[in-house]
Amino acid sequence: MSDREKILRYYRTSGEDQLAVKLLDAADAVLRNRKYKVVEFLDPFGYTIAETIIAHYDRLQLITNGGYLGAERQKAAFVHKDFLGKEEFMISALLVSWDSRYYHISHRDILGAFMGLGIKRETIGDIIMLGDSSQIVVDSSMASYIMQNLTSVGSATVTIKEISLDEIRPREEKIKEIRTTVASLRVDVIAAAGFGVSRSKMADEIVADKVKINWQQAKSSSHLIKEGDVISMRGRGRIEVSEIFGQTKKGRISILLKRVI
Repeated sequence: MSDREKILRYYRTSGEDQLAVKLLDAADAVLRNRKYKVVEFLDPFGYTIAETIIAHYDRLQLITNGGYLGAERQKAAFVHKDFLGKEEFMISALLVSWDSRYYHISHRDILGAFMGLGIKRETIGDIIMLGDSSQIVVDSSMASYIMQNLTSVGSATVTIKEISLDEIRPREEKIKEIRTTVASLRVDVIAAAGFGVSRSKMADEIVADKVKINWQQAKSSSHLIKEGDVISMRGRGRIEVSEIFGQTKKGRISILLKRVI
């Protein structure tokens, strides 16, 4: 079995084989042209697929760029080691503004407005909320289209302009530590403790495809969580399982969660 087939078989079980095919095709193209190939924005899980692939291609290297230092969503470039030029990632930044006295706009609202324009998620990088505005990293090929067509977000009229990548303000994340004990390491139990909802409510959210584990859709409430895993919930942010300390005298498991708020 070839390395390509092994990689596809592995990711087929998680339903991510389509992305794996796209990344493998990009890597194969670089082997042929001995230059480089940039793929669209990847979330952290997509990046792990790219890392898995690059480990099997000793003549290639992997370079990423999300527009600013610390970006969560990044473009990945497969670069042939013989290529001596400079990679062009084609990344632009837009500033969307509105009157915050009358409208409250969320990350989800911004993303929904983009989807309403028929823009694919893969062409959008990070969306950084700033109160009365939002800085959005996008594929450069979409910048003009967005500026011409994005006139409102929900019921709010917005203005939009292009800014330099140097003007991007890295996201300010506040971390809340949660020390607690749980009955088990099931995802519904851990997530319920981290997000402050009931276990039954969390089970419903998982069924509704609103919960991800390490940026991959949670498929079952019984999925066991390990130290270092990141659980995200649509509209509620994310938590990291920072430490698992072991069992208490009462048989519960002591854990430390870090919730991004």
